[in-house]
Amino acid sequence: MGLNNNVFKRLLVLILAVTLLTGCSNMAETVSPVSNPINNSNSSLDDLTITDKPEYYSGIDSLKVETLYLTVRKGNSADNTDHTWTEINSYSTYYYDDRNVDRYKVEATLQAGDKNGPQPGMLGYGESLPNATVQVRGKTTSQAPQKSYQIKIKPDKGAWHDQKTIILNKHPYDPSRFRNKVSYDLMIQYPELFGAHTTFVHLYVKDLTEGNQNAKFVSYGLYTHVEQFNSRYLRNHGLDANGHLYKASMFEFYTYDDLKLKTDSDYDVWAFEQVLEIKGNDDHKKLIDMIEAVNDYAIPIEETFEKYFDETNYFSWLAFQLIIGNRDIMSQNFFLYSPLNGNKWYFIPWDCDGAWSHQNYIAKAAVSGYNYTDGISNVWGVVLHQRVLKSPALRQKLLDKVEHYYKDLKEKNLKYLFKRYADVVYTYLYQVPDINYARVKQGDYYTYVDTMTAEIDYNYQMIQESLQHPMPYYCNVPEVKNGKLVFGWDNAYDFDSETITYTLEVAKDYLFKEVIFKEANTFIPQVECKLPPDGQYFLRITAKNQSGKTQTLRYSYQDLNDKIHYGVATFYIEKGQVLGMEG
Repeated sequence: MGLNNNVFKRLLVLILAVTLLTGCSNMAETVSPVSNPINNSNSSLDDLTITDKPEYYSGIDSLKVETLYLTVRKGNSADNTDHTWTEINSYSTYYYDDRNVDRYKVEATLQAGDKNGPQPGMLGYGESLPNATVQVRGKTTSQAPQKSYQIKIKPDKGAWHDQKTIILNKHPYDPSRFRNKVSYDLMIQYPELFGAHTTFVHLYVKDLTEGNQNAKFVSYGLYTHVEQFNSRYLRNHGLDANGHLYKASMFEFYTYDDLKLKTDSDYDVWAFEQVLEIKGNDDHKKLIDMIEAVNDYAIPIEETFEKYFDETNYFSWLAFQLIIGNRDIMSQNFFLYSPLNGNKWYFIPWDCDGAWSHQNYIAKAAVSGYNYTDGISNVWGVVLHQRVLKSPALRQKLLDKVEHYYKDLKEKNLKYLFKRYADVVYTYLYQVPDINYARVKQGDYYTYVDTMTAEIDYNYQMIQESLQHPMPYYCNVPEVKNGKLVFGWDNAYDFDSETITYTLEVAKDYLFKEVIFKEANTFIPQVECKLPPDGQYFLRITAKNQSGKTQTLRYSYQDLNDKIHYGVATFYIEKGQVLGMEG
């Protein structure tokens, strides 16, 4: 018997419904709901593991030397470019900081090419008008005769390696001239560290700022270009270009009076950037909340750390810097990044030319042996690091990362790697103009480079050694009270909770041959003595634990022979009052 029309229609609808449901079920099996964060109400940016973008570095030849040509001209006063090339190279950045003025610039035409000159198809080829501006960069390095430069390519004038700001570093205090570059090239093998694109650059400069239109290109020797950390960097590395990015200027995670919200009536950008330079989003509330939490000792550091920092990134960054011996990370030479819609902060390394250099520290030290710049003692003055290291569980995570990087770097045949970099640098370093400023004799260069391979062994040993010593501490400026000179200092911290005693010495000389007062083996971090006559005096305090391991004050005195006396501070007495203390 046939089906009537109504029954047939109902049956057809049922068949279609079953078919659609089956199809949807099959689709649900092939699409994970977790892959669509919009549909996952429990997802959070803080739950994700954010790392660098390894594919960004694919195809890069780390040993290639690229050639840039820079034609500099006087510009105009409105852009602060109406200066000569001589003026640009005459002043360190401290000159501008002391006067609170913008750094002088010049107009420039930047062109890429090879040893034969600018080449077709490359940046700036055929340009006759300026496409960039140039200014000096760096801090202490800007005091050296050979300057480092920041070149900014103008809008709509192209880019070089997809970058608009070109950083050219001379690294005048690095005898090898490749410590920074090899550090970054190693870091890009570890995505959790956040690396940077670096390139060796041979720079030529033609100076038209003095009116000599017949000037020729002159070799300025070898530089290292390091990718600029800004919103473009964030975008290129798969990070949030709208996120927060700060460069540490003098930042140790304390609560600073000058770190304010931009909505505060007394907000001062210049003062803010003396602590942290603003390179991204300028809504500082999240930053200030983090800093206040780090300094809130009522909240366990484990809780604060989990909320505000990424465990993998933090311990990887700190462990790697310690194992390569990059000592200058206390208050500078790192960036802090946080995505716009996340709470966590990430460390991004900056300026590693102080790494692989303990032999330079030893050469400058007045007395050899362990001092507060070795191992984890070096970072103890940073509030965040100090609180983390006081937690046994968090400290062990750092030590585990140290072990990981030490073993991994040991397997990389650093001696062979460093020699390849040295071969590139040697050709330029021992030619004019760089040969005039080389810090190692030409015949000793490769011997020096060979000694760099022992750095990670030394640094690893010092990390282990530093765990056995008390941590470094600070001393108050001596005070005059009731005719007495009163000294006070912080308690030194010992990881094994051993009892610590202190020995204080005051002398007329930094060699402590003319000691005028000594108090030995005191348990209390305060001592007083008879007020000495007016003059200059030197102070040192030695902390010793029950195991006999010692530690000094976190001060140092550099004598007229440039030798550094670690743990020594100097102070002056005038008219019966202490003028101040240095070290």
